[in-house]
Amino acid sequence: MENHKNAKKEKDIEKQDDLKGEQDTPKEAFKLHVVIVHHGLGSKVIQLAKQCGIPGGTVILGKGTAPNRLLKFLALADYRKEIVLVLGKQSHGELFLRKVTEKLKFKKPNSGIAFSIPVNQIIGSKYGADARPRENTSGGGKMDMYQSIFVIVDRGNAKEVVDAANDSGAKGATVVNARGSGIHETSKLFAFEIEPEKEIVMILVKQDITEKVTKAIKEQSSIDEAGKGIMFVQPVDEVYGIQ
Repeated sequence: MENHKNAKKEKDIEKQDDLKGEQDTPKEAFKLHVVIVHHGLGSKVIQLAKQCGIPGGTVILGKGTAPNRLLKFLALADYRKEIVLVLGKQSHGELFLRKVTEKLKFKKPNSGIAFSIPVNQIIGSKYGADARPRENTSGGGKMDMYQSIFVIVDRGNAKEVVDAANDSGAKGATVVNARGSGIHETSKLFAFEIEPEKEIVMILVKQDITEKVTKAIKEQSSIDEAGKGIMFVQPVDEVYGIQ
């Protein structure tokens, strides 16, 4: 009888240890993987994501800007782009980005760009609360070597934002037209109204020139004045396609 009680007690202790081990095991981080490719390749990127265990993504139409004087002279500097947003586990994302880089030949100039943005929380997805804040790994590897600059301005003002960025060391940008949900409705991002006739400019730069680029944009666009626009910076990692 005593042996039976001891055996049961040992099993209970083992079960508690197993549960504690599961609780102590950190959940895998999730990231938003951003891939910018030429128009028509977005569906191919989604297919590659599914092959890597990521259920799908979202494709947004935009246009790229090439910092090339000859192209500008020929009025060919703007060209159509597709921005693919894919949310997935870090391990799946690393495989996905490597596969995209290989299959779409990102090592060739102007073939495409891919990078990841840390995600702290996911709502409205089957992943639920599995996402966790990213660990502070700055200073190691590729983490935080690049940063993404997002600028929202009135339509027609994106060009001066891109020109200011390129003059400060950036190498092009991607522009997306932003639209509200209705004629009399607006969406807000950080209290700034995103109505029809807005443009979102996405710029990827090395961290050491971020301040220089943002300062140039601020001075050129007077973006710190009320109603002129908004600009924010995001850390990125696992950058591919930057020459």
